[in-house]
Amino acid sequence: MDMQYDVVVAGAGPAGIGAALEAARSGVKVALIERYGCVGGNLTLGYVGPLMGRVCAGTMAEEIEDLICTKRGKVPDFEQAKIALIEVLDKAGVDVYLQTAVVGAEKKGERLEKVRTAGKFGEIEFCAKVFIDATGDGDLAVQSSCPFEIGREGDGLVQPVTLMFVIEGVDQDQTLLCKHEEHYTELGDGREYLDLCHKACESGKLPKNVNIVRLYNTDKATERMVNATQENYIDPLDPLAVYRAEVELRSQIKKIMDFLKNNIPGFENIRIKGSASTLGVRESRRITGRYLLTEQDLMEGKTFPDAVVHNAYFAMDIHNPAGPGQSVNEKGVPNKPKPYDIPFSAMCPLGCDNLIVAGRCISGTHVAHSSYRVMRICIAMGQAAGAAGAIMCNTGDTTHTLDPQLIRRHLVSRGVALE
Repeated sequence: MDMQYDVVVAGAGPAGIGAALEAARSGVKVALIERYGCVGGNLTLGYVGPLMGRVCAGTMAEEIEDLICTKRGKVPDFEQAKIALIEVLDKAGVDVYLQTAVVGAEKKGERLEKVRTAGKFGEIEFCAKVFIDATGDGDLAVQSSCPFEIGREGDGLVQPVTLMFVIEGVDQDQTLLCKHEEHYTELGDGREYLDLCHKACESGKLPKNVNIVRLYNTDKATERMVNATQENYIDPLDPLAVYRAEVELRSQIKKIMDFLKNNIPGFENIRIKGSASTLGVRESRRITGRYLLTEQDLMEGKTFPDAVVHNAYFAMDIHNPAGPGQSVNEKGVPNKPKPYDIPFSAMCPLGCDNLIVAGRCISGTHVAHSSYRVMRICIAMGQAAGAAGAIMCNTGDTTHTLDPQLIRRHLVSRGVALE
C-alpha cells in the first residue's frame, strides 16, 4: 500500500510533534509515523520531566509545555499528556500512524523517494516531497545511507540509559527536591542529601553506578519524579542489550526505593505510582550534516546566519558512560555554555537533499550533543524542521538550495524571537 504526503515525519517524540504540527499548520499534508502505540516519546512513555533546556521566546516548546503541565518547570501528568498531545495533532489535521516502524528507504541519487514501514497490517510505503527524521536514533537517515557517528571519541561509549519513575506517599510536609549535581539540601538532622547519596553508593546501599537520586516535584506535594537508575555500556540499538538494561534497571528501582524509605524522613511510606514504558536513551547516533556543531561553538555562544534555533541553553550534561556521576569526574559539575544558535545546516544530512533531522540526532559532537539533546531545544528544532519542510514543498527547493532566511522569516511570523 502506497501513501502520498507532502511531508512525512518519522518519530512522534518532542521533536517529531513540533515538526508535524508546524508543517500541518503551514498548510501541507503531513503524516507522522510512530513505532509505539502512543505519541509523545519521552514526554509520555519515557516519563521524563520537567521539560529542560532554554530557547528564545515564542517557540512551540512554550505551547507544548503549557498544554501538558500545570505550570512551567513542573513534571507533566504523563497520562493527561497522552490525551492532550494526540488531540492537538488531530486538531491540526496530522495523519498519525501508530504501531508503525520505519524499516527501509528508497533513494534516487540524493533524493529520498519512499520510506517503507511495517506493522501488524504488513507494509506501508510513504512517498513525500520532504521527509523529517525525528526518531532520536536517526533511523530514517541511516536507512537513507546518510553517514553518522556514535559515542565519544576514543572508545565510542554513549551516555548511560535510565528508567524514570514517579513515587507517591511522600509526607506532604517533606519538601526535599534534588534536581542536579549542585542541588545541596540539608535534611534537618545534620545530614546533607547529596553527601548521603554519594556515601550510599560507596557502601552498596545504592547501585554502584548511582551516586545521585534526583527528585523533581510534580503538581502534587506527596509525589516525586525520580531520575536515578543508570546502566552503563549499553548499545541502545541492540535489542538484547536493551532487554538486559530493562532487567537491571527494574532491579535498581527496588534498591533506590529501599534507600529512600530507610534514609529520608517523610519517605517511609512511599510506593511507585508509575514508571517508564520504554528505556530512556540519552545518546545514540548523531547524523553527519553540512555543519558539525561543536563544544567550542557552544562555549563561545556562537551565532549563525542560518540559525533556526536561537539562544539555546543547557549545561553540557554528560552522564558518565563508564560509571556514576558526570563524565568529568564522579562528582563533577557540568560545563555551562553561553546561549548559542543551532544552524539549519546542522539539521541537513549529507547524502540526502530532501531529508531534515531534528532532535538529539542532529549533526554535532558527543560533547555538544549533551547540551542540545533536551526537550525544549528538541521541540524548537522540530518546529524549525516542520517550517522548512512546508516551505520546500511550496518552493520545490532542496535542503541545499533553500534560502534559510525563508525559514527564519516564517518562524518570526509565528512569534519566534530569532533576533
